[in-house]
Amino acid sequence: MDDGRSVRRVSPFGLLLAIVSKNTTLTSSGMERSVLVTGGTGGLGEAVVEILRDQNWRVVAPIRAGAAHRLPKGVVGFEADLSVPAEVRAAVAAAASEPDAPLRAVINLAGAYAGGGLVHETTVEDFEAIIRANLRPTYLVTAAALPHLVDAGGGSVVCVSSRAAVAPFPGAAGYATAKAAVLAFANAVAVEYRKSQVRCNTVLPSVIDTPANRASQPDADFSRWVTPAEIAQVIAFLAGDSSKPTSGATIPVYGRA
Repeated sequence: MDDGRSVRRVSPFGLLLAIVSKNTTLTSSGMERSVLVTGGTGGLGEAVVEILRDQNWRVVAPIRAGAAHRLPKGVVGFEADLSVPAEVRAAVAAAASEPDAPLRAVINLAGAYAGGGLVHETTVEDFEAIIRANLRPTYLVTAAALPHLVDAGGGSVVCVSSRAAVAPFPGAAGYATAKAAVLAFANAVAVEYRKSQVRCNTVLPSVIDTPANRASQPDADFSRWVTPAEIAQVIAFLAGDSSKPTSGATIPVYGRA
């Protein structure tokens, strides 16, 4: 590559694709902890991986094939389908592969939105598909990462739900149900792993101020929406040691929407 990055494939599954600047050492002094961030190339994900990288985390982000160029320099990326258990396990193993920077946090951003008709107008196939798209990656990644977090002496899991989970709106019953399931799952993790020093918290954004949302709602008042950078600050706090007393929290990040 000629953009100042180096690429190496090291996973036994052929999945790992490390993308770092030529001057970056993944386990340099001070970079003593790793975080796995799903959805790292999305509108929110970009802000999250950047703030964590800037806070000196070793940031590892699963990506779709061909999406390596969308990750910031200094972030470790790998190609993985987060709906496939074997690929998720390989991704988590890569995140936990540096003895000098153990896996201490998991940020579950991956998900999807789908709206449309009312409940009786929604097929069961569409209803199940949106639940699967939001809940399956969160479950698989968290389940694969928990033994590593426990072995490291504890850590943090942050899940992203939605205000729709607690305040649904018409035409998105499947989405609201999916995000409510993510919230319930996160609360279960918080209870089950409290004694192992693993905490789990959930953030609930309203409408996020991204180019895609602006394009789909051109007449909205964008100044009322919460920005990716604002949400990323909350997530970074929850990932770090400053939030050690906090687990099982449901945190609204609504802006003024």
